Amino acid sequence: MDVLINAFVGLHIIGIASLLGGFLTQMKAMSAGTARFVPAMLHGALTMLVTGVLLVGFREMDGGSVNNIKIGVKLAVLFVILALVYVKRDEEQVDKALFGAVGGLTVVNIFIATLWT
Repeated sequence: MDVLINAFVGLHIIGIASLLGGFLTQMKAMSAGTARFVPAMLHGALTMLVTGVLLVGFREMDGGSVNNIKIGVKLAVLFVILALVYVKRDEEQVDKALFGAVGGLTVVNIFIATLWT
C-alpha cells in the first residue's frame, strides 16, 4: 500500500507543478495584460483533485487518520481554482487580478499542505 500511496503523492506533486508552472510561465504576459489560462493549469488542477481524493481514501483504508478540516479547506481552495480556470479557459485574455488570484490560491494551497500539521 505504501508504494501505491507514494506513487499518488508523486502524481499529486506533478499536478501542483503543472498548475503553478502554467501560472509562472504566464507572469510576463500577466504584466502586459495578455495572460491566459493554459491547458496545463486546468489539467494540473484536475490531477490534484483526483489524486487528492484518492490519497484521502487510501489513507483511511490503510487505517490512518485524516485531518478533515485541513482536507476540506484544501478542497474548497482547489474548487475555487478549478472554477476560475474552467470558466475562463477559452478566453484570450484574463484579467490580471483574476489570474493573480489563481496563482495566489495555488501558493496558499501549497502552504496549507506543508505547514498545517
